Amino acid sequence: MKTVVLSLTLMLAGLMGYAQENEGIQIKVTIDNVTSDEGQVLASLHTEDTFMKGPGIQNMAHTIENGTVTFTFSGVAPGMYAIMALHDANTNNRMDYEDNGMPKESYGLSGNKAAYGPPNFEIAKFEVAQEDLELSIRF
Repeated sequence: MKTVVLSLTLMLAGLMGYAQENEGIQIKVTIDNVTSDEGQVLASLHTEDTFMKGPGIQNMAHTIENGTVTFTFSGVAPGMYAIMALHDANTNNRMDYEDNGMPKESYGLSGNKAAYGPPNFEIAKFEVAQEDLELSIRF
């Protein structure tokens, strides 16, 4: 009897752990105008506290196929977020700049709003509520 109870307890604990892994919202992002398949696309999900201050709360790197890349952020809690994406053509895991300070590599933000100067959270933010999202980012 103890073995049956122990087995059921372990099975239930395993199922509860699996269910907790799947909590949260998924955000599927597609970028379909990458200029070449060289390198990778780096993408990061940010809160206002992490935006332009370092790594996001989730960070990814994906290869490019036929100028398109799709990635999914999972387990996202409701709130306000922004996504930054970079075509890291030379796979050095950072943005490269011209001598005048302009970016050498393509980048994009959620919201797809053009802005002069450095990106800011206000133009890139979007709300995560209770349903999965699908977004498109343009470089």
